[in-house]
Amino acid sequence: MTTDVIVLGAGMVGTSAALQLAERGRRVTLVDRRGIGEETSFGNAGVIEREGLVPVGIPRDLVRLFRYALNLAPEVNYHPSFLPKIAPWLWRLFEATDRAGIEAYARAIDTLGRFAIPEHRRLAATAGVSDQFRETGWVRVYRTASGLARDADLHELATRFGIEYRRLDPEALRALEPDLKPVLHAGVLWPETQTVAWPEAVTKAYGERFQALGGTFARGDARSLRRVGETWVVSTEAGEVAAPTVVVALGPWSNDLLDRFRLSFPFAVKRGYHMHFGALRGARLSRPIVDVERGYCLTPMARGLRLTTGVEFADRDADPTPRQLEQLKPIARGLFPLGAELDPEPWLGRRPALPDALPIIGPAPGVPDMWLDFGHGHLGFTQGPISGRLIAEAITGEPTLVDLTPFRAERFGRR
Repeated sequence: MTTDVIVLGAGMVGTSAALQLAERGRRVTLVDRRGIGEETSFGNAGVIEREGLVPVGIPRDLVRLFRYALNLAPEVNYHPSFLPKIAPWLWRLFEATDRAGIEAYARAIDTLGRFAIPEHRRLAATAGVSDQFRETGWVRVYRTASGLARDADLHELATRFGIEYRRLDPEALRALEPDLKPVLHAGVLWPETQTVAWPEAVTKAYGERFQALGGTFARGDARSLRRVGETWVVSTEAGEVAAPTVVVALGPWSNDLLDRFRLSFPFAVKRGYHMHFGALRGARLSRPIVDVERGYCLTPMARGLRLTTGVEFADRDADPTPRQLEQLKPIARGLFPLGAELDPEPWLGRRPALPDALPIIGPAPGVPDMWLDFGHGHLGFTQGPISGRLIAEAITGEPTLVDLTPFRAERFGRR
């Protein structure tokens, strides 16, 4: 089968790129070893952020660093055997998230953030899933004054970039979410951020819209990609697919393929877990709550209240070790009256992260007709539609809505 573009990876990022290309009249085949939206895009917090201006970095606070080093903090867990492998990446992250690095990150990421929600809502309308979206915002809550103070950079940047937020004292928090227990110092409501009731359903709906426009989805192994003359060929269950152009949107699996083309980027894979819970005595949560100092998010979902953990550093394919979830269950129950566990076991997902926390969006250095769209870290669900639009615009020769310079792969060199 021949087509115009092969897109490898059917998470929110790859599916959005395929849909955006199909909207521009390109024949596209979307390839994944699983179904659409069944990896990281299945298990996120379902949040489309407007205010993600500060990267998830390494604190400069020695007390917190000491707790991290001893593996005592519920917001971060690591496998000791993995530490020598991840240590150089952590150092690069530390260097990239100083004050100057945060400023550079905020300027770049805001160019995506200002279009992320409108582009999601446009695709959702065409895909018939606008009813999945909720305009309640979300709340970052703080247990101490020092915890609130540590987010001063975020608040200053949000003011500078014109992003609305509203500080809440304990009384205002209780008025907004009456079933939160009175253990909090303050909260900050971010009303522009939107959420969805079930992330997998949104990603799959975008995939169905893509197919309705004539796109093809095929199960296959992206690692079978090869160059035959001036054509890219990949093997799928439906047979070989050939196209002059390929988009790599494989998230944490991207380097598995790119190594073969002498492209390798400084990835870390941030693992994370989720589990769904009921609520006791009819308690309700109207919007996601981020317990900032404990590093988890509690989100009302179609299947119950989804508790998503912070970061686990471990080999990408290591067996699950949901230690953070066990630490967080009593902490979360101390904030909200969670009921029974609704899942037989925790879900494990993997987020692709680069040390400057920005994604790669653009052409592959030195590899003709290969385009890259990965490394979105904690913002893949948020940024999938806008980064897909940018890739589609670049491939089809349109002026890109956003300058791609900060997201180009060349910032990491070529081995």
